[in-house]
Amino acid sequence: MTKDNYISNLKNRKQVALIIETSNEYARGLLFGIRKYIRENRGWSVYLGEYGRSNTDLTWLLNWEGDGIIARIENEHIADYISKINLPTVDLSAARLLPDLPFVETNDMSFAQLAADHLIERGFKYFGFCGNSRYSWSDQRSLHFKEYIQDLGFPCYSFDSYSHQDKFRYVERKEMAHWVKTLPKPIGIMSCFDSQGQQLLEACRIAKVSVPDEVAVIGVDNDELLCELAQPPLSSVIPNSLKTGYQAAFLLDQMMDGNSFENKKYLIEPLGIKTRQSTDVLAIDDKVIADALNFIRNHACDGITVQDLLEVTPLSRRIFEDRFRKRLGRTPHEEIISVRLKFVKQLLTETDLPLYEIAERAGFKHTEYLSVAFKREINMSPSEYRRKSQ
Repeated sequence: MTKDNYISNLKNRKQVALIIETSNEYARGLLFGIRKYIRENRGWSVYLGEYGRSNTDLTWLLNWEGDGIIARIENEHIADYISKINLPTVDLSAARLLPDLPFVETNDMSFAQLAADHLIERGFKYFGFCGNSRYSWSDQRSLHFKEYIQDLGFPCYSFDSYSHQDKFRYVERKEMAHWVKTLPKPIGIMSCFDSQGQQLLEACRIAKVSVPDEVAVIGVDNDELLCELAQPPLSSVIPNSLKTGYQAAFLLDQMMDGNSFENKKYLIEPLGIKTRQSTDVLAIDDKVIADALNFIRNHACDGITVQDLLEVTPLSRRIFEDRFRKRLGRTPHEEIISVRLKFVKQLLTETDLPLYEIAERAGFKHTEYLSVAFKREINMSPSEYRRKSQ
């Protein structure tokens, strides 16, 4: 390439502004997804400031000569600036402050149901949600979590940090600790995101409540640094932020070429759950069933059957299955298949292993049986799930 051609290519590159905070793991995952798209497709000249959630000096935008914007429009300040300029823009926030823009966000219903199922599988009968109504995605997760839990016939208690925002943090934490003390136990609580989950664990320490035996806590975002610094380490729902950022970049590229996606909504599914010590418990008052569950989780992918369970269980098959179904709402066989399929989903998402090898690792004797069980449970084939998770 000649020097003149190189300079011409630089001049013809699209100028894209990324108004995305760099202060948390989820947002950085979005940036990695955008970078992946740029590397695989067109080269853009990117402007990225160093933003926090409330540090958004956007005066430069009014005189910026660019081609497009990808932004997390989470407050009126950002929305005001974006609305003043006439450029293709993709929103990465569920706040929908500029509803005519296309937006790409997490599927908060799926996040809430995944967290709820994780706690239900551990045998909890009481549940809570610790949120912050400053953020619309927290409200959505709270709504879906409560509806899902209550539809199953369980009670759900809630705490909202936003109502305490005018107080010092240690005062807010004491009030959170008081809330924890008043809850029935044992209880499983979903926190709207990992930072709040870390605060909730600290509130449990202040309240002298044992985690995870009395209170189990699961967060969202799988911010590894935050989760591992928490005491005990925090379990968390894993978002597919890489795919979210990639999808946003694809949409913006199409818009800068003249295509319209007005008011289009794209919801990205979670990848799964990273289990750490904060939910590593079985809240079941039946030791025989609790031991059977532990056995299933440790050996499901070894190809065990219900007969193998009966050999380590001092009950007849009929009594064992009745007690199991009464406490968990499903049969031992269904639990074995569920554990295997979760491992299958993990392998489909995190590896490029062929399906026959995944079936073998997950304890399925035949690939065909895996495919049938997967489609019955997930409502799509393994190959479709892998493709949608990329």
